[in-house]
Amino acid sequence: MAYNAFENFKAVVDKAAKAVNMSEQEYLLVKYPERELTVSIPVKMDDGTVKVFEGYRVQHNSSRGPCKGGIRYHQDSDINEVRALAAWMSFKCAVVNIPYGGAKGGIKVNPKELSLGELERLTRGYTAKIFPIVGPEKDIPAPDVNTNAQIMDWFMDTYSALKGYTVKGVVTGKDLDVGGSLGRPEATGRGVTIIALELLKKLKVSPKDTTVAIQGFGNVGSNAAKFLYANGCKIVAVSDVSGGIRCEKGLDIDKVLAYVGNKKNLLKDYDEDGVEHITNSELLLTKCDMLIPAALENQITKENANDLKCKYIVEAANGPTTVEADDIIAKKGIILVPDILANAGGVTVSYFEWVQNLQSYSWELEEVNKNLERIMVNAWNDLDAVAAKWNINYRLAAYVVAIQRITKAQNLRGLFL
Repeated sequence: MAYNAFENFKAVVDKAAKAVNMSEQEYLLVKYPERELTVSIPVKMDDGTVKVFEGYRVQHNSSRGPCKGGIRYHQDSDINEVRALAAWMSFKCAVVNIPYGGAKGGIKVNPKELSLGELERLTRGYTAKIFPIVGPEKDIPAPDVNTNAQIMDWFMDTYSALKGYTVKGVVTGKDLDVGGSLGRPEATGRGVTIIALELLKKLKVSPKDTTVAIQGFGNVGSNAAKFLYANGCKIVAVSDVSGGIRCEKGLDIDKVLAYVGNKKNLLKDYDEDGVEHITNSELLLTKCDMLIPAALENQITKENANDLKCKYIVEAANGPTTVEADDIIAKKGIILVPDILANAGGVTVSYFEWVQNLQSYSWELEEVNKNLERIMVNAWNDLDAVAAKWNINYRLAAYVVAIQRITKAQNLRGLFL
């Protein structure tokens, strides 16, 4: 049976609710997305032909505020993936206690096969198709896999043209000159680092005595590597779409970052004394203290979980670990900090960007980073307290926090019949 990310989400919800004696009636609504939109996007290609791409926008739950969530461009994107990502966004926003619900968008496309002009026309077409259900008070998209600030700029411009005036707050993750926030590009990686360091502090382990392997060296993984390296951690392995590199003595992350800073360079071509080339699968099985999956979902499964050689996992990607793998990880005594806390730095600073847009006022970088750390540390403390109270692992504790906050908002608002 093919992996279904949304079924994986619902299975963890049931498990978490059962751990704290909640009946299904108490949390039933979080298992159903509020709204799903599938759209067909015709795009005139550079050669004059027309291609039609399939796109999605799923709004999972708006009990706590407007929906929030990224847009990914990926050839394997489908409605079940987007449903799961939207649900995880609802839970992520609840865990860090920001006033949003969750949403997610996707287009089934390999953006590397499109020219810049085709990519712009695809983005503008998608924006027009989902225009009726998005907006600063309804649903605020952001970048995700294979999307970036430029795509958000096009989205904002298209939405604004359709409205007849500039609406900066319709998306976050924009370039600074059109309403973006300082600190947003590195926010997810910074948040992962904050949580990783809080975990080490709780375990009374020094960062200097910690070896780290990071799967995925895009925006999130590379920034997490940079910040953890700056805090004294030894990064022994990293990987990107082309494969990975590993060095038992530790990689010079500054050199690796400089190398991949040239967008044409991939890690498969990185050459340095003492560095061996490995696959992404081999990276997950690297002997290290902390493993950080920062690529795509469904990476740690029942097939490889038994072979993990790490002490802790900090999930920087969305949904990298399956339910079956969770059980194996728990039996192995590996401490896992779940995605819905660990990678919530991105949506937190997106929230700051949205607030700045609504107020037409910009924050200094120091204020952004200070507020990010405050929110992430508070969320970690809440999760740690729930885990201790119910004697459950951090994944279940995070889901419990989210379920309780979302259902409380739903109960206070009541059902509109």
